[in-house]
Amino acid sequence: MTQNKVTFGLEKLHIAFFDVAAQGQPAWKAPIPIPGAVRWTPEAQGESSTFYADNTAYFVISSNNGYTGELELALVPDAVLAEMLGWELDDNGMLVEVSNAIPKKFALMGQVQGDQKNRRFVYYDCQATRPAKERTTKGESIEVTTDVLNLTISPIEIEGKMVVKGDLELNDTNATAYNSFFTSVYKPVFGGGAA
Repeated sequence: MTQNKVTFGLEKLHIAFFDVAAQGQPAWKAPIPIPGAVRWTPEAQGESSTFYADNTAYFVISSNNGYTGELELALVPDAVLAEMLGWELDDNGMLVEVSNAIPKKFALMGQVQGDQKNRRFVYYDCQATRPAKERTTKGESIEVTTDVLNLTISPIEIEGKMVVKGDLELNDTNATAYNSFFTSVYKPVFGGGAA
């Protein structure tokens, strides 16, 4: 199959909350589709250390502490936001921000389009903070406001490896894993096994 030259177009965003009661940790609940993806800007976290010997950079190592980033959505559904941030929906359906709430961790999944084939991605261990949202009056034209969530993505142990994220493009041998990508959180398979 032909390889992509470029990727573009964020779509098919899903969130899968951790399932702390499930056997075989880490485990996630079924992914929830979140329409209205606008922008996802992860920034790598970690530092490089250099050891000098023989008048040169003899050994260089970089730490991978995951990512921080902004996730911009047209509107985060109230039920998802309540579970994500530990807030509550009252008996009349009002979203109530609870000051001592404990946020839940989740996997962030989505897809970007490519010039040849689409690339699906998963960030395994995410946690969000309260969204920023600007409220403005309507002028001569209507400007849509969006929800912006700040996320922290941490490494998590899967199959004995500390992993942060994964990207999957369709190839000649992974059609089953690719086609079922959004039905459950895909866990990487190491050592020649199949998903």
